[in-house]
Amino acid sequence: MRIEVAAQTDIGRRKRKNEDYYGVFREDTPGLALFPEGALLVVADGLGGHLGGEIASKLAVSIAKDMLKLPPPPPPVDPGDDEGFIPYIKDAITRANENIFKTNQDLIKSDRPMGTTLLVALVTPKKVYIGNVGDTRCYHLRDGEILTKTQDHSWVDEQVQLGLMSKSEAESDSRRNIVTRSVGTHPIVDIDTYTWHIVPGDMLLLCTDGLVNMCKDAEIIPEFRKNDSPAEIVPRLVAMANDNGGRDNITVIVADISPSASTVFRRRLKSFSRKRGAGILWFLLWVIWSGLCISFGYFLAAGFGDI
Repeated sequence: MRIEVAAQTDIGRRKRKNEDYYGVFREDTPGLALFPEGALLVVADGLGGHLGGEIASKLAVSIAKDMLKLPPPPPPVDPGDDEGFIPYIKDAITRANENIFKTNQDLIKSDRPMGTTLLVALVTPKKVYIGNVGDTRCYHLRDGEILTKTQDHSWVDEQVQLGLMSKSEAESDSRRNIVTRSVGTHPIVDIDTYTWHIVPGDMLLLCTDGLVNMCKDAEIIPEFRKNDSPAEIVPRLVAMANDNGGRDNITVIVADISPSASTVFRRRLKSFSRKRGAGILWFLLWVIWSGLCISFGYFLAAGFGDI
């Protein structure tokens, strides 16, 4: 299984520190036992304004990574009841919540304890297993279209679900960064889980609200229709969020699931031509000019020789 993955985190233009953290763990991760092929992608966004937000996000990613040391889940007795890696993901998020919550009780005497959002996605050849708490988001895209995405746990999103606010109003509401679920701030955490079926060529986008609060889906989708590699898409999305204001930390992971050999070739050729195109053009012009000069000199010399 081939997965092309690119990731970037950025402080943005308004924050003094970056409280986002991410992890990309592949088949070459030391101590890996959980899966023979695939990837574990993790994104956490420490709660802004809370003590130790950056500590909480790093700790959550570290605890999620620990699941890689576990043995693979046993095959299901009933194929219809196959949860796959979902129990592992829920257990990892639960342990992260317990660990951070205990740290708050033992060390942080404040009414604003440290906490974080946490999105865990385990990618296998045919399925993606996801656990989510907070407003860090995952998209499933195919042929430049969004098939589905995770549900945000935010105040404005709840208002939309209750019919008290429209989606357009939610996108511009100043309270859209208020989360209603987080890891570490309460003794028990409620986790949303998803299982998405994937095919070669599908793409995943994992990102913190620093992207989605600055860029609407209508701005994000065109970047995936250009058929570029994750390494080209990720920095453009980060730059777009900053260009639109960059009011928060920005973290983006893009994964391309088993791209075809022809797609990889076209992308590399396109990237090469963009980077080297001007140089190649000038070189060709120089070769042509040199050839013309040599030819002109030859015929000129031949003409004088005939006199």
